[in-house]
Amino acid sequence: MTVRARLRATAYRVAYRLPVKTRRRIVRIAMPKYIIGAVVLVRDSTAPPPGRILLIRQPPGYGWSVPGGLLDRGEVPAFAAARELHEEVGIRVDADELVALQPSAIVHTHGRWVDCVFEAHIAPDTPVRIAGGEVVEAAWHRIDALPPLTVPTARLLGHYGIGPYVGYPEAQF
Repeated sequence: MTVRARLRATAYRVAYRLPVKTRRRIVRIAMPKYIIGAVVLVRDSTAPPPGRILLIRQPPGYGWSVPGGLLDRGEVPAFAAARELHEEVGIRVDADELVALQPSAIVHTHGRWVDCVFEAHIAPDTPVRIAGGEVVEAAWHRIDALPPLTVPTARLLGHYGIGPYVGYPEAQF
């Protein structure tokens, strides 16, 4: 057994002798924390290739992003994605209508958050109603002519072959 393995075994023996509340507190302090969100890539169900996606601008409005938001405590990601889509642009879909994309979760390495990513195909004549304080504007955009995106959105879309980061290794983001 290596020195490192012995030290690790000793640390575990000591830790398991501590009260459960103390162990939990130590783990919560020592382990990295991630915020969990859910986003929806909303595609125009009738657009000819390469297609169109629905993007939103949020205050302060410097770039466009996809609808989404944070999960409530104990909320299932698909339900959070459906809820956020309705809250931000007024489009109501059932959680089981959303398709989890592959990869189904994107870790934003510089922000310490994880987005669970879903896709919905919506008819472009579906009414879009923006939430006044949370969203400034919502519009359909051709995939080959996207407006300026927020950096996290550009990175996220790059995983799915869309936007300015297509073909770049994750390490170069």
